[in-house]
Amino acid sequence: MYELNDGNQLPSVGFGTYPLRGDDGVTAMVSALENGYRLLDTAVNYGNEEEVGEAVRRSGVAREEVQVATKIPGRHHEHALAVKSVEDSLRRLQLDYLDLCLIHWPNPSVGKYRDAWRALVDVRERGLVTSIGVSNFTEQHLDDVVRDTGVTPAVNQIELHPYFPQAEMRTVHSRLGIQTEAWSPLGKRSAPFRERPVAGAAEAHGVTPGQVILRWHLQLGSLPLPKSADPGRQRQNLDISGFELDDAEMQAIGALARPDGRLFDGDPDTHEEM
Repeated sequence: MYELNDGNQLPSVGFGTYPLRGDDGVTAMVSALENGYRLLDTAVNYGNEEEVGEAVRRSGVAREEVQVATKIPGRHHEHALAVKSVEDSLRRLQLDYLDLCLIHWPNPSVGKYRDAWRALVDVRERGLVTSIGVSNFTEQHLDDVVRDTGVTPAVNQIELHPYFPQAEMRTVHSRLGIQTEAWSPLGKRSAPFRERPVAGAAEAHGVTPGQVILRWHLQLGSLPLPKSADPGRQRQNLDISGFELDDAEMQAIGALARPDGRLFDGDPDTHEEM
């Protein structure tokens, strides 16, 4: 478990739910909960909050044992719209509270991410959300919201994988006491499973390349959010506590970093998602 700056906790590995939808999506999420995941990560823009709520109910796992996270989209950054966004998410999920709510992207040209952050502070005070955070925020965006409200996000969910290890942002998070969460932690279609540092570590430890990368995240202090609809792969992705990468292995995987390592043109200073 990771201790957050607000006194709450998050599991060390979560389950990404994009783009799981419909009956198959519910089945995959129920399988994830049955396999031991206790953090489900969704978003308004994923269009699957109903399925996430149904999976929690259908799983039979007690509500208080499951952490549910969602994200406010760019079109809801005005204060009143952000509050309504949280309330609407709760209705779709059919839940009384959210464990974590994030601002999905800062959308700096719109310039209302500070308003959205103030709204999250307010809904937390109302008890609608337990922990609040952001996603895809840069150091400047983080400093802006902290200076504006005096409240530091508990989490910043960012793109983070061996080709894009985000050393600078991880340092910023450490300075501010923010937990790093990683979306696309394995690198999706360009996952570096065959790269020598990853494949070699997998062979040395008798695990899969995916397990090596997820273990790398944990040893960095990052909370990865892998997604798989396959029950066997779900179990593999959670089974990363029985081995440890040494310093040389960690450094070699981190050295896979590329200047153009992003999966798409997702620079938070220019990319916007409404």
